[in-house]
Amino acid sequence: MRIAIVKLSALGDIVHAMVVLQFIKKYNQEIVIDWIVEESFKELLEFHPDINQVHVITLQKAKKKKSILLFLNEIRKVKNIKPYDIVIDMQGLIKSAIISKLIPSEKTIGFDSKSSRESFAAIFYNQKLNFSYSKNVIERNTAIIEFALKFSISKKQIQQKTQFLFPTGNQLEIKLSSIRKNILLIPGASHFSKCYPISKLAKLANLIDANFLVIWGNEREKLMAIKLKKMAPAVNICNKLSIDSLSLLISKVDLVIGPDTGPTHFSWAMNIPSITLFGSTPGYRNTYHTRINRVIESESKVNPYKINKKDNSISKIEPQAIINLANELLANK
Repeated sequence: MRIAIVKLSALGDIVHAMVVLQFIKKYNQEIVIDWIVEESFKELLEFHPDINQVHVITLQKAKKKKSILLFLNEIRKVKNIKPYDIVIDMQGLIKSAIISKLIPSEKTIGFDSKSSRESFAAIFYNQKLNFSYSKNVIERNTAIIEFALKFSISKKQIQQKTQFLFPTGNQLEIKLSSIRKNILLIPGASHFSKCYPISKLAKLANLIDANFLVIWGNEREKLMAIKLKKMAPAVNICNKLSIDSLSLLISKVDLVIGPDTGPTHFSWAMNIPSITLFGSTPGYRNTYHTRINRVIESESKVNPYKINKKDNSISKIEPQAIINLANELLANK
């Protein structure tokens, strides 16, 4: 059987979807799995042992350049992919549904109109699953695979998952401490409302006896990292990291602390202890709580369908609550 998974973006969403690969292979090792993804995220997938081939598209580039010609070229490329038995749209957006429909296949599977953020996407599937969009994203991902391939994935299996991000490099660009615990701080996220205040991150770094590292992905986040170092001079700022270098770094640290963003979710994928901070997005939906992957949420009532960019409730999370949980996780490391 040949299947294609369509999950185009973004970083954290792709990580949350990748967990299904190990369950598919455990169910049937002979299933051939290909993945369709946006070019900027291909590094996350292209060396995964359970993926046969990664098909790259550049819809984001076509949108940015406002190029109909580039868009049509991407459509043509998708239509020429070798046929599959099943195409599974794990994203549920109109763009991913169109891509899924254009790929030659016997079955095109996705969420029904009541289960997607963009309900119109459902018209492009010939088999549809009803599973509320507000439910946990990892459970949504496993549910659509269960529906498509007709086998079961239990919550216990998810809890006992094996690591599924595999860095190919072996040279870290920053030296880790061999004496103290190494803690990675992630200040940035896609929306400012998701970010924990720099002053409070600095308080963590000044009160916990550990070697702190901070990462950044763009100029705005770099300025956040610099501001953090001014408040907590012992913090070490990493150079800008590739996806592979980021996964290598996370695989080596003792704890990751960050908001609801892709790099924080890497820790869950790699079975590394983490504390994910939630304010304007729902913690019950956007991550999976384990013994070593913990969540601290603000008291804000969150709409899972749309982020409230004016919701700055993450700032109300007290540093001491994070410090207490960090000490607990480090003690058990």
